[in-house]
Amino acid sequence: MNPKQTLDYDLSALRASFPGWSFFRSDAGAFYATRRGVQLNDSELDAGLQQTVSADDAETFGALLHEQQLRGWNCGRANV
Repeated sequence: MNPKQTLDYDLSALRASFPGWSFFRSDAGAFYATRRGVQLNDSELDAGLQQTVSADDAETFGALLHEQQLRGWNCGRANV
């Protein structure tokens, strides 16, 4: 499998697992995700929720998104 196919697969799997986020990769290869249709309030930000997350590799990126999902459940935002 060539690197482009691997990158596309990583994003496709993440999109399926985290549908409330918009995903993209930078030209340098970093992963980015921004919450779709959600504006976090101050208490959610204080609790550690982030509007946008980024990482240099798919494994770290997936872990960050999973952490955001757990934090969202703890804040009563199960769907973000």
